[in-house]
Amino acid sequence: MMVKIHPTAIVDPAAQLDDDVDIGAYTLIGPDVSIGAGTRVGPHVVIDGITQIGRDNTIYQFSSIGAPPQDKKYAGEPTRLEIGDRNTIREFCTFNRGTSQDVGVTRLGNDNWIMAYVHLAHDCQIGNHTIFANNAQLAGHVHVGDWAIMGGFSNVHQFCKIGAHAMVGMSTSLTQDVPPFVILSGNPAAAHGINSEGLKRRGFSREAINAIRHAYKLIYKSGLTLDDAKAALEAEELAAPEFAPHMKLLREFLQNVTRGIVR
Repeated sequence: MMVKIHPTAIVDPAAQLDDDVDIGAYTLIGPDVSIGAGTRVGPHVVIDGITQIGRDNTIYQFSSIGAPPQDKKYAGEPTRLEIGDRNTIREFCTFNRGTSQDVGVTRLGNDNWIMAYVHLAHDCQIGNHTIFANNAQLAGHVHVGDWAIMGGFSNVHQFCKIGAHAMVGMSTSLTQDVPPFVILSGNPAAAHGINSEGLKRRGFSREAINAIRHAYKLIYKSGLTLDDAKAALEAEELAAPEFAPHMKLLREFLQNVTRGIVR
């Protein structure tokens, strides 16, 4: 298979394009960009900076990928953007490179569905199988776990963490961390149970979902302090080994919160 580049596209000769890459009309590709096999880049896209894009991605028109971070402290350091495999990135998305004040890399994992106008700021770390609805906006240094869902027009304060399988409702503004499995929405944001429907679709058993629901009640409904809730989750790990990975995921998230949790 051969690389297909539209005659109006401008691709720097130093860029590294693997087999079967398709570059659309009027797209600009910078010298430090690498793109894996099977990736399709639509028209009027700008991909710049030290940007690594994996295999079989689809990037739609008018997106800006790998631009410098929107951070006044940035002084031209050689920071990076890394995008994995099989991601769909719709129109007008903006993904910025990292900063030297953090890990220096903004990352998007594999199999993510990113809708139009999504912004991933500097040093964001996004896992796999996430869904970002239109206009979801992340400030710098935000971490999002696997299978999380961000509703349309949701926005996240810098340094927040959103756990795996969590779901953030439409137009929600987040200023604190969201534990795994939790559904929340509103302004101010409030928790509304666990993402049970999402867990069913991913093959979680009824027993596992009930165990996670019980863990949610320990955190949100029991009146326990956060430290006591962590201890209770550890006890649940020991009492029911078959559900221990889910309890451990929750407990370890609570041990590493940066801004407190929405509670």
